[in-house]
Amino acid sequence: MLFENQAALVTAAGAGIGRAIALRLAAEGAAVVVSDVNDEAGAETVALIEAAGGRAAYKHANVAEVEEVNALVPFAVETFGRLDLAVNNAGVGAMPKPVQDITAAEWDRSINVTLRGTFLALQSQMAHFVEQGSGSIVNIASLAGISATPQLTPYGAAKHGVVSLTRSVAKECAEQGIRVNAVAPGAIETAALASLPAEAKAGYAAEIPMKRLGQPEDIANATAFLLSEQASFITGVVLRVDGGTEA
Repeated sequence: MLFENQAALVTAAGAGIGRAIALRLAAEGAAVVVSDVNDEAGAETVALIEAAGGRAAYKHANVAEVEEVNALVPFAVETFGRLDLAVNNAGVGAMPKPVQDITAAEWDRSINVTLRGTFLALQSQMAHFVEQGSGSIVNIASLAGISATPQLTPYGAAKHGVVSLTRSVAKECAEQGIRVNAVAPGAIETAALASLPAEAKAGYAAEIPMKRLGQPEDIANATAFLLSEQASFITGVVLRVDGGTEA
């Protein structure tokens, strides 16, 4: 197992990509702190992990709220006696709009949750990992953090910020035994895409060189690799998982 006798924290792990990551880390032996704003969904992820023989605990946290974010690391240590791994997955999307029609509230929500939330979580985790002298972090970015995002300006700006944050902190903490990487998903078949008509999903898939949508498990596999000792000489990387879209 990749993470035997280790503990992990995953934000926004109640569904979709976050849940897939939590399940994968637990299957590899990690005890997992599942964090979300949807308590029912978070408890369901915990139940799935425990049903498969793993260990997990739920902690409510809105990553845009400093006190709630700062409570996650102490909760992990109190619950499992340690924290070795962290995945900052929380973020919010937006409906496509021309830049002139985006409201200040829509901008603030995207930045506050997706970028500020990642920063706050990372800051709290780093304080623990620096003292510990080890740790591995993966931030969930997006292709929107690598290329232009017409009509998704707030989301693209936030994800570009996540990419920059990942690279900067990775270089800053490399000598301290801490690795920080990011995964940039392409079109992934989460609830939002799954609810689309078959024709629409086929249209998305047709634009991908591999001619299929990604699955949450594809992101979970990449995340587990970057967190693990198999990637011990990798830090500051933004790993695209996109079926060749940005090749």
